Amino acid sequence: METAIMYIAAIVSVALVIFMLIKKMDIKITLFVIGIILMYIGMACGNTIGGGEFSSTGMAWLDPLKVIADQFKSTISSAGFIILILGGYSAYMSAIKANNVTVSVLTKPIGKIKSVYILVPVVFLIGNLLSLVVPSASNLAIILLATLYPIMIQAGMSTLTAAGIIATTATVMPTPLGSDNVAIAAELANTAEFAGLTASDYVFRYHAVVSVPTLFVMAAVHYFWQKWMDKKDKKGNSELSNKAEVEKIEGGALFRTVYAILPLLPILMLILVFAIQKITGATINLSVEVATLFSFVIAIICELVRNRSARKTLDETETFFKGMGGAMPIVALLVAGTVFVTGLKTIGLIAALQEAMTGLQGSGLGFVLPLLLVALTALIVLLSGSGTALFFAMVPLMVPLAAAAGISVLAVSVPMGLAGNLLRAVSPVSAVVMIVAGSVKREPLEIVKRTSVPMIAGVVFMFVLSLIMFL
Repeated sequence: METAIMYIAAIVSVALVIFMLIKKMDIKITLFVIGIILMYIGMACGNTIGGGEFSSTGMAWLDPLKVIADQFKSTISSAGFIILILGGYSAYMSAIKANNVTVSVLTKPIGKIKSVYILVPVVFLIGNLLSLVVPSASNLAIILLATLYPIMIQAGMSTLTAAGIIATTATVMPTPLGSDNVAIAAELANTAEFAGLTASDYVFRYHAVVSVPTLFVMAAVHYFWQKWMDKKDKKGNSELSNKAEVEKIEGGALFRTVYAILPLLPILMLILVFAIQKITGATINLSVEVATLFSFVIAIICELVRNRSARKTLDETETFFKGMGGAMPIVALLVAGTVFVTGLKTIGLIAALQEAMTGLQGSGLGFVLPLLLVALTALIVLLSGSGTALFFAMVPLMVPLAAAAGISVLAVSVPMGLAGNLLRAVSPVSAVVMIVAGSVKREPLEIVKRTSVPMIAGVVFMFVLSLIMFL
């Protein structure tokens, strides 16, 4: 009877979450509520909360709420704090217009390239580089539509080729500043195998060895796919659409150089330190949050020199703290996902899944778990246009399921995280595809035709490479 209750409760709760993802509804509160209900169901069946990893309040009916409070304290003191700091720095870079300078500097050389199809991989790779500065796929698409799209059209590129490239610019650029990478690194750091793992270590040692080759493969596929599609589809070089005016960047070479570097300074510092450690063997513990705070101090000094006004500079710093507040929904989603998983643990589902996965050990079927999770990610992303929520909800499950299957958790975390980011550009209901389609006055499915083959090729390549590297 208890087994039947477990499976019914699990199926209903997971189905509800998937339904809300597909309908593009905010699932944070839903994950909290379902997690609490599952905990009550588990306790009613005689189980302990979280499978026995919880210190009770002494009043069972309050215990699920204590789970939420404990998880907020735990998350905010680790991965959550890093995400808040990154949110603040990103907001400050936007406020002082440093992001605009970086975009201007990186996109300026593109206008000198005359070969239409050489532009295809170049714009794709530069757009992915810009995603380090503008992590939102939608916002990056809007910026590129205003800056690069007219240049690409004037160079003779077809509307759909230009649109297809822009819709795929925010994919899998390896960055320790990404909230998904921060979250999985924090989870892995709690294990004996990866104790003390930082976001930089995770990205540069594991993520980048898969994501960087994948980016170049997709750039090459873009080149051949767009060229073939242009020959097949003779509707090509349409007129320039009206685009939003781009703010003109005023200032000399020194200003442009310094302010172009500022948004990238944290990651440049992390890359430099990682390289020094690899080359010299030196022990330098530079965390993402320390690198970001140091960069924030440098940016304030630059603003003091530029503005020659302490009052104006200090007023601008308020955007840093507002940006931290703006990143709080990501932290809440992390906590909500963990509470949901705690509910699944309480009803016994996680133990049942681990037992099922244990049967894969030594059977040569270790690829089944990564394949199932990537397939689930693909389904949700294609239907909902977003795989971020699913990834965050699955983070607490990756380690125990991988351990039960007898495989490295990296064979799960890397392909699942990359699949969600890649397949977003293949969903006709994703925000970035709809923004691009609306801007160039084409149907979303027309854009998807141009994005599908490069992105699916990227998913297949990165999945195979992940299994070769980590399985």
